[in-house]
Amino acid sequence: MTQISGGHLVGKYLKEVERVDTVFCISGGHIEAILDSFTEYRIRAIDVRHEQAAAYMADGYARTTGKPGVCLVVPGPGLLNATAALSTAYACNSPVICVTGQIQSDLIEFGRGLLHEIPNQLGMVRSVTKHAERAITPEEIPGLVDRAFTELRSGRVRPVEIEMPPDTLFATGEVRSLPGAELPERSAGDPDLIVRAAELLAGAQKPLIWSGGGVLGAEAWDELREVATVLQAPVVMTSNGKGAISDRDPLAQNIVAAVELVKDADVIFAVGTRFVDPSTSVWKLQEGRTVIQMDIDPEEIGRNYPVTVGIEADAKAGLSALAAELKRLNVSRPSRTVAGSNVRASAVPMRARSRVVAAPVSSAATARLRVPRAFTR
Repeated sequence: MTQISGGHLVGKYLKEVERVDTVFCISGGHIEAILDSFTEYRIRAIDVRHEQAAAYMADGYARTTGKPGVCLVVPGPGLLNATAALSTAYACNSPVICVTGQIQSDLIEFGRGLLHEIPNQLGMVRSVTKHAERAITPEEIPGLVDRAFTELRSGRVRPVEIEMPPDTLFATGEVRSLPGAELPERSAGDPDLIVRAAELLAGAQKPLIWSGGGVLGAEAWDELREVATVLQAPVVMTSNGKGAISDRDPLAQNIVAAVELVKDADVIFAVGTRFVDPSTSVWKLQEGRTVIQMDIDPEEIGRNYPVTVGIEADAKAGLSALAAELKRLNVSRPSRTVAGSNVRASAVPMRARSRVVAAPVSSAATARLRVPRAFTR
């Protein structure tokens, strides 16, 4: 049991338990007690001018490091400013933790008009997070932080929010230390479904892989490359999934090339993606195709397109299990490097034709607008 203030407890748990060393923040009285703890616990605070920037920087930090990105903002309008970035993190499955303040605990939801008071702050932020919770006493803070990081790492990765009133942060209490959130075990999915998927892919003449942001979130690029190589299957990367394999790889393809690839694909394997493009684009994929979908979120499986086999699994563990099963089946295919390069080359003029060409701008209009000529072409 340790006698400690709520604000210092937040800093202690972020650094010593969850190993957070960088926080993107904007200072304010409601969160002053948390900011004070950063010096003691050697947390680097990157101060910005707007809450939206703090949350977007946390998102960018999470995507580039693979570690949770943490932002710290004041309540009410401050948190509202951050919701644009939280919405992006929610849509793109980024591990972002938003720590925010509140108004005085005994006046929450009374509508007295206090600084930064808004009604139903928790309900509001739950629209753009997978988990949001409040602590009212210092003793509740360890569990609050622990549950937030557990939720962040469980199932589909999406941002979470925790909040504390200023009187809670300045108050002290005797607090028992917790071990911190454990990394969840990666599920490889139902073994029978993995076998069924492997058999369908092994029997396909022209298999196609559709890779999304879930592959990046699970750091499953090596496993994806292994499956693609065994099958000699082109890998279409969605906008959120770019970088799962190198663009220089002969099997790497983009959405434009997918328009042609799906025409001949007899089995499509969608992994870590909502698989929304084939169901909403002008070139809708006709129903009745053999589609295998692997996703950590069971609600996404079959949401946008009916699937033949649906596998609820972590992308890294699931792809690893699938690769092992394909090897057991002794799958061997001729190289599709030349064919893949030809498809990618043909996609270049297709992309050029799809661009909107602006009408010519007169030199007089250009001069009035002071627009560089390069941007008028």
